[in-house]
Amino acid sequence: MKKIIWFTLVVILVVGIAGWVWVSKKSERNSPAKLEAQHLTSADRFIEIDGARVRVRIEGPTDGPVLVLLHGFSYSLESWDGWAAELQDEFRVVRYDLLGHGLTGPDPKQRYTPQQRAIFLERLLDSLELETVNLAGNSLGGTIAWHFAAQFPDRVEKLILVDGPAFPFNAVQDEPIKAPAAMAAFLRFAPMSGLKQAATFLWADPSRLTDVRLQSTQDMMLRQGNADALIAHISMFTMPDPTRQLAWITAPTLVLWGAQDRLIPPAQGERIVEAIENAKFVLLEDVGHMAQEEKPVQSAQIVRDFLTAGKLE
Repeated sequence: MKKIIWFTLVVILVVGIAGWVWVSKKSERNSPAKLEAQHLTSADRFIEIDGARVRVRIEGPTDGPVLVLLHGFSYSLESWDGWAAELQDEFRVVRYDLLGHGLTGPDPKQRYTPQQRAIFLERLLDSLELETVNLAGNSLGGTIAWHFAAQFPDRVEKLILVDGPAFPFNAVQDEPIKAPAAMAAFLRFAPMSGLKQAATFLWADPSRLTDVRLQSTQDMMLRQGNADALIAHISMFTMPDPTRQLAWITAPTLVLWGAQDRLIPPAQGERIVEAIENAKFVLLEDVGHMAQEEKPVQSAQIVRDFLTAGKLE
């Protein structure tokens, strides 16, 4: 029910409101140029796609199997640092900041629905000259990933969903819900105290979240233009019944879910597996909504085994 997330966000706002003036001043320093100087690595590049300037990071052997990683709502490609470190010895790991996120920033054309994001992913893969890929996504990234796998089945070798919803949740169904004032304020100011409070909701053990990671998350949320893009995303986001589309997916699919995910319970993942013909469900104990961050070594090993196996066991 929507009360779970909206009440939580109200708590987050209350906890963080004392610092909003300081954060709003800090946001003035979060210009794209300054953040790029701070966060870009030698593996990063920007590519122009249909009017959008997108940050892409590519690591691993040029001849390795390609693994594309899609992060969740309000996060950035740094969400996959753990998996990249574990898997780039064998795989060509490709990740990017979604439109309206990270250093990519807002989309001039406001292509923020899951369907539009899936089409944009196709164009990004074309730009990188990647015909077929292994595709993984967490949370919103998982929603984009399964939309892509359903719409472009010939381009996905294997699909991995990490707490990536398909069925309606938190009252989001056929019609979008306007972002409540509390949520909009949280996205606009991203107070550090609020981010820490959010971690208690998203992580099974918030002590695993480092100060460095929290700071990176805040920096990306406060990049100029991102708050408006995140709020616009909410105004377009829908979760209609996906059963027919999920049946179009032909790629072997691994559905990973945190047993302590309080945002989207594991029952959602079990329903997804029932709807996809060739799918496997793995429940991760002592993990919340983002296994790739909370237990990167354990979850990456499960992914490695899945990608290198000839079929689902």
